[in-house]
Amino acid sequence: MLRGETVLRSGKHFMDGNEACAEGAIAAGCRFVSGYPITPSTEIVEHLSRRFPEIGGMFLQMEDELSASICFQGAVWAGVKGMTVTSGPGFSLMMEHIGFAAMTETPSVFVNVQRAGPSTGLPTAPAQQDVMQARWGSHGDYGIIALSPASPQECHDLIITCFNYAETYRCPVLFMMDETVGHMHGKVTIPSMEDIHVVERRISTRSPSDYAPFRVVEGDVPEMTRAGAGHRIHMTGLTHDERGYPDMTTAAQESLVRRLCGKVNNHVKEISMMESRHVEGSDVVVISYGISAQIAGHAVDAVRAAGIRAGQVRLISLWPFDDEAIRNIARSTRHIIVLEMNLGQMVREVERAVRGIVPVHAVGNAGGRVIAPDCVVEKIREVLR
Repeated sequence: MLRGETVLRSGKHFMDGNEACAEGAIAAGCRFVSGYPITPSTEIVEHLSRRFPEIGGMFLQMEDELSASICFQGAVWAGVKGMTVTSGPGFSLMMEHIGFAAMTETPSVFVNVQRAGPSTGLPTAPAQQDVMQARWGSHGDYGIIALSPASPQECHDLIITCFNYAETYRCPVLFMMDETVGHMHGKVTIPSMEDIHVVERRISTRSPSDYAPFRVVEGDVPEMTRAGAGHRIHMTGLTHDERGYPDMTTAAQESLVRRLCGKVNNHVKEISMMESRHVEGSDVVVISYGISAQIAGHAVDAVRAAGIRAGQVRLISLWPFDDEAIRNIARSTRHIIVLEMNLGQMVREVERAVRGIVPVHAVGNAGGRVIAPDCVVEKIREVLR
C-alpha cells in the first residue's frame, strides 16, 4: 500500500466539502468504500472512485444502501479502514447495520450528507433533520459518536478525526454533513503526512490460542485482529461472550451492553468538541452546528455591533452530548437560542442539559433552505425585550 506524499495531494486547493471529505478519508488511511449513488453525497464516492486506483484503494458500488452498509464492515475485519457514504433515505436503510457495527465493535465510519426529508423529500436542498436518528436510529442501547463540519476545510480535517475515533473506541462514527457544506466551495489546505495525526488499528499480538475477539485486556475496548491472520473470529449480532459466541443470558446482556455504552459515554470529555466565543457575561448565547453555525456567527457579530452582549457556541461533536459543558454555558448567560435546520431536534437535548437554568428558545425551519441571519437577529432582539 502506498503511503505518505505519493498518497496525499498536499497543499492549498479550492474544492467543495464532498471532495474535501474524500481527500480527508484518504489521509486517514481509508482504503475501502462501498456505497450507492444518492444526492447530495455522490461526489464523495465519485472522487474516491478516481483516486483509489492511484493509491491501492477500492470503491465498490453496491446494489443498494443495505448492502453498502455491511460490505465495508467485512473489509474492516479483513484489516483495512473503511466507510460508507449516503444521505437521507439511504441513511434510514443503514440503521440496522449501524447497530450491527456497534454490537460487533467494528471500527466504522458512516458519512451522511443531510438533505430535506422525510422520505425522498428535497434531494438537492439542505437540512439538519437526521441528528436524532444518528443517535437513536438503530434499536437497543449502544454508544455512538457523531461529528458535524461547518466548512470544506473541516470536512477534510474532521473525517480524519472520525476514523481516529472509530479506531480508538471500536464503534460506529457518523459524519453528519449537510448539503450546503457538502457543496460549498472554499480553500482547503491538505497538510503533509507527518503533520496529520492518524490513529492506527490496535492489532493484538497475542497468540491464536490466547486471543478472543471481544476480550478486554486493558481499558474498555478489545484489541482486534485481521481475518486470515490465524486467530479464530466469531461474529454475531446476538448477545455474545468474549469469544463472540452467543450467550443468551441476562448477565451477559447486562455486561456487554453496559460496556458498549460506557466505552463512549465514559469518555465524553476526550471526545467532545465545541467552540465558543463571547459567552461569559453574555445576555444571550446562540448554539448551532454545521452550516447553521456560520449563519449564527454573522447574526452574533451583527447584534454585538449594535451593543447587544451576544455569544456563540458551535457544536462540533453532536454525540455523545456534553451535558456539563452546556450547563456551564447556561450559567454564564440569560438566554439560549438553538439554531438548526429542522423543527426542533438538538434544542431538546440542550433543554434537557440546561435543566431550567435559563430559557431555551428555538429557531428552525422544515429544511430546504439555509436560515437567514436576519431571522436569528430578530429572535435575539425578541428574547431580550
